[in-house]
Amino acid sequence: MSTDAQAYIDDMARTRGYVLDYHKVMAKQDFPVLQAANDLVAAAYLDQRTLDHRTKELIFIVSLTVMRASKGHIQSHIRVALDLGVTPREILEAIEISLPEAGVVAFQAGFEAWREVVDADGLEPTVRVHEGGNGQST
Repeated sequence: MSTDAQAYIDDMARTRGYVLDYHKVMAKQDFPVLQAANDLVAAAYLDQRTLDHRTKELIFIVSLTVMRASKGHIQSHIRVALDLGVTPREILEAIEISLPEAGVVAFQAGFEAWREVVDADGLEPTVRVHEGGNGQST
């Protein structure tokens, strides 16, 4: 493994506050492509331009929810948003924007990721019902 690749992945972790599994593997297996992909992400998301970082995180959370990204990917952005001072309620409201355009199934993926990160609980019915689960496929 190249020391350049290791330094790069460490810098990605510091800059983003997270790295995904594919970042780690690409750093070792195809470092130039990781750099190219990260340059695009930096220009659109990481670099400070007109939108502040909090707003970009909320947009990222909604876009990942709509795209039905993996729960872990959505959760990494929820955690970064929380670190930036975005409230759990603000994040939930952003995820709720996915409902009219992407539907309940996409919303549930983002909601479940949010629920786990912020440890949100709910109310249980006081009448007998069949268990509905969390809306995630198993």
